[in-house]
Amino acid sequence: MQGVYGFPTSSTVGSGTTIVIVDAYNDPSAESDLAVFSAQFGLPGCTTANGCFTKVNQSGGTKYPRTNSGWALEISLDIQWAHAIAPGAKILLVEAASNSFTNLMAAEDYGSAHAQYISNSWGGSEFSGESAYDAHFTGAGVSYFVSSGDNGAPAGYPSASPNVISVGGTTLHLSSGGTLTSETGWSSSGGGCSAYETANTTQANFISTQSSQVNCSGKRATPDVSLDADPASGVSVYDSTPYNGQTGWFTVGGTSVSSPIWAARSADTAAVVNAAYVYGSSITFRDITIGNNGNPCLPGLDLVTGRGSWTG
Repeated sequence: MQGVYGFPTSSTVGSGTTIVIVDAYNDPSAESDLAVFSAQFGLPGCTTANGCFTKVNQSGGTKYPRTNSGWALEISLDIQWAHAIAPGAKILLVEAASNSFTNLMAAEDYGSAHAQYISNSWGGSEFSGESAYDAHFTGAGVSYFVSSGDNGAPAGYPSASPNVISVGGTTLHLSSGGTLTSETGWSSSGGGCSAYETANTTQANFISTQSSQVNCSGKRATPDVSLDADPASGVSVYDSTPYNGQTGWFTVGGTSVSSPIWAARSADTAAVVNAAYVYGSSITFRDITIGNNGNPCLPGLDLVTGRGSWTG
């Protein structure tokens, strides 16, 4: 992943920042699985003992929710790849009591008060009244990242909130030697025009001034950005909490991959990576122009990969 995207390789990059991972239920082996992953890939240790890793419930306590094997794999993915891309950053895992929006937003609020970067690999279909939850993504100086979903169009929530960076998915095409030959839009990347949310001013101005082919009639366009998410070019995750009767190494995909990696790469900058940053000139994007999720990839902004993938 570092080679494909030209990401920093220093073992201390991300130092001075904290990345929050908000997920539901408990992963009892989260810390020990992270240790196995770190050893496999030559990453510095990230443990409770050295102050790098912290796990709390949605109110900051240590009475954790019940274990859920599917969410445990998700948690392992999120913390391991956040650590891989920002090995100098601290990781704060906030476990919501359940996957209800009420509990997930409580976890979001705790995370907002304790870190600069938050990754959210969860969401669902849009619904009327969703904008009432947008206030949970407004912490001062906090950068919010949300997976755009794994079911193609239409847009989902909270990906469609104008207060977050919506992260879509791509497919990496590699040579037999592992060299990138091309990157295309993933057919299952969530994206589309929001049915309820209005585009923030930054995105609206970008669309109007860039003569974008995306026309959401003033509504929020998702995703904003993208990164590898296709399970066919997925990432390695270690999980010792049994998932479908299996433990050990898994190959995992979905925009659950791209969101924590975007959060971590943002932590490497130590900047607030919000809409102004993403739609400005601070990031070098690989424009993805091939692919379709029900919407076509296009030059510039599109409803499959947004502006494209972060390179460098």
